[in-house]
Amino acid sequence: MKKRWTLPQPLSAEIDHELSEFRPIEREILRSRGILTRREANAYFAEDPMSDSDPFLMTGMDQAVERLCSAIENVEPIVIYGDYDADGITATSLLYEVIKGSGGSVGHYIPDRFEEGYGLNNEALAELKGRGAQLVVTVDCGIRAVEQVEFARSVGLDVIVTDHHQPGRDLPNACAVINPKQQNNRYPFAELAGVGVAYKFAQAFLQTLGEGEPVDSLDLLAIGTVADLSPLVGENRDLVRRGLARLNQTKRVGLRALIDVSGFRLGNIDTNSIGFGLAPRLNAVGRLEIADPAFRLLTTTDETEVRGIARHLDDVNRERQQLTHRVLEKARSMSIGEGSIPFLLAAVDPSFNEGIVGLVASRLVDEFYRPSIVATYGEHSTRASARSIPEFHITKALENCDDLLERYGGHAVAAGFSLRNENLDAFLDRLGEIAEGELSDLDLRPILDVDAKVQLSDLDWALIDFTERMEPCGYGNPMPIFAAEDVSVVNQRPVGSEGSHLKLTVRDERRMFDAIAFRQGHLSETLPQRVDLAFHFERNEYRGVPSMQLNILDIREAGSFRDPRLTISGR
Repeated sequence: MKKRWTLPQPLSAEIDHELSEFRPIEREILRSRGILTRREANAYFAEDPMSDSDPFLMTGMDQAVERLCSAIENVEPIVIYGDYDADGITATSLLYEVIKGSGGSVGHYIPDRFEEGYGLNNEALAELKGRGAQLVVTVDCGIRAVEQVEFARSVGLDVIVTDHHQPGRDLPNACAVINPKQQNNRYPFAELAGVGVAYKFAQAFLQTLGEGEPVDSLDLLAIGTVADLSPLVGENRDLVRRGLARLNQTKRVGLRALIDVSGFRLGNIDTNSIGFGLAPRLNAVGRLEIADPAFRLLTTTDETEVRGIARHLDDVNRERQQLTHRVLEKARSMSIGEGSIPFLLAAVDPSFNEGIVGLVASRLVDEFYRPSIVATYGEHSTRASARSIPEFHITKALENCDDLLERYGGHAVAAGFSLRNENLDAFLDRLGEIAEGELSDLDLRPILDVDAKVQLSDLDWALIDFTERMEPCGYGNPMPIFAAEDVSVVNQRPVGSEGSHLKLTVRDERRMFDAIAFRQGHLSETLPQRVDLAFHFERNEYRGVPSMQLNILDIREAGSFRDPRLTISGR
């Protein structure tokens, strides 16, 4: 699918003056991130955290800390109840360690995705009560578990909810509910991941005890935040920056083993290492089996045990990749008909492994730029994952179908839900109508927001140094995207497994660069000799020798800048 590129407007004289200490191309990059003054630029590049807000500003924090302190003082058994993804596993591990280190009698519980599904369930709560638990602390789940928290109260369990998902119309009647997305919340940053909310809870708890910040947990926070695609802006960016520094010196034997089996080295771990290496392996066991091995990997000190767990996670991740590919092929054929692409893609099948349906939905969104649902059709109910595009808030759309759903929850572009099989057709019809109503008048093609239009001669080591200072980059704070017009393809060849990638050398009148275009090997046979490129500009190291490289995001035939269907001028 062809992308649309948006090109930036010329810089105003005021911004030029305010950012005069930076080169013109650097000013364009900063402007595209809303950084318009010297003061804002200084804050953006500051090494010290500038946005680490008082955790007690968060609604419910006082009550949560008071209840936790009481439980520890009275030696009440505490259980951290988490989710089975990387965000939930790191959050569970974080609170478990902090409470255990403060003398608490604490255990953990992560539900089985296949037997129990997401979040709190009555059977698990009853089991925990039977084991003697008196306080349950949720992480990365619970904000919509109104009935389950009421059940917990009925059997004598107190519950503290910590979550970051979008609250429903009613909040659980818990001892305390901590969620920065609550209405009338005074906390200034609402985009913390589940592990971020757990970290703020731990921070408030330790402050109350007169102890310092839980800095030993920052490595877990970095992994969970990046894995959950929480925007790397504001407090998230500050915390992840500090977390990466901690991660690159981590003392956790489990993380060191995971880094090794993933093919990385301590000292070189960045957000890409997490997103494409560590997080998929932590997620894999929760997708195909149970998540407890990942929890043990993060919390044990047994070096022999972690080596075996790390290898197991790597094996399961490889199996997950193969399964995802097979299910994607089937889901693609089921959701795309012979005619135009529907406004909502949906693939439902009894054979789909529900642990990977979210990944498959994400791949459909990437390929077709439509909100997508992939679901497992069970004996009595259907469990589904939904992924969406910025133009369609999937969780709000599900709210308009809640009379047909058993459970649901999520974010603007990702959600999960379940419903009775007899409601499936009515649900898909209604959600399809909602999607058509909101999307039918829009140009549904993915957009690449170009930070700066450049000549290849503008690209140098100083620009790479500048972009590396922008780390941590990721969702919400992307690496800069540059566009170059009318460059020559000197040579090109498909590389990688089955020629899936494209290796190129490109040049203009003054400079020549090597380039790599991932997942674009299919262009090899039809690539024009002169092209327009959109790309990241990055450092590449081969056998210890650094070089400059273009990481190509999109390739178009030269002249595309003049086509208003492909290029949007002025942003």
